[in-house]
Amino acid sequence: MQTISRPHVVLASSSAWRAELLGAVGLTCEMHPPGLDESACEEARPVERALTLARQKLALVAPLYPESLVIAADQVAHLDGRAFGKPRDAEEHFSMLCGLRGRRHELVTGVAISWRGDSRVFHETTGITFREDLRDSEIQAYVDSGEGRGCAGGYQVERLGPWLISEVSGDWFNVVGLPIPRLVGELRSIGMGLEHVATAGSVG
Repeated sequence: MQTISRPHVVLASSSAWRAELLGAVGLTCEMHPPGLDESACEEARPVERALTLARQKLALVAPLYPESLVIAADQVAHLDGRAFGKPRDAEEHFSMLCGLRGRRHELVTGVAISWRGDSRVFHETTGITFREDLRDSEIQAYVDSGEGRGCAGGYQVERLGPWLISEVSGDWFNVVGLPIPRLVGELRSIGMGLEHVATAGSVG
């Protein structure tokens, strides 16, 4: 029987949440932040911006690991087609979250991967609706918690964030950091299968 080795996986990011998502599906990874200045990207269209930044991150990291599976991603939140990034301070954070109250916005994740000389670039979009009954005091409490300050849209769903949200339409994993079902599909398209990540005793 042919022996299939597990690929070395590199995540072009410092995101512990993305690393945890990958690890849960057998892709335990090494993290290598690309050190990209995202503010230098002039692309304003949400989907194109997410894809551009993902490509740039991959281009910085993949050449350092030519034999590895390298995964890069970037998230952009947008409301009515207008992208908004990470809040610069507490005042902007509060204003940003107030502007989302009772409204649906979208979070797009651009992903770029490379393995064995093949590559894929794709995106996934998930809709998030904030609660209409959010009180200013609740929003202020969230801002004061410090959570979400470094995230697109000013919130994250892994901890206190669900108190802000009434509905998620689409891939929940995508909101956390990576569209896992779509990613698995793309990995399969370049020749990777479950036999590359599963080993005896994987479950236990």
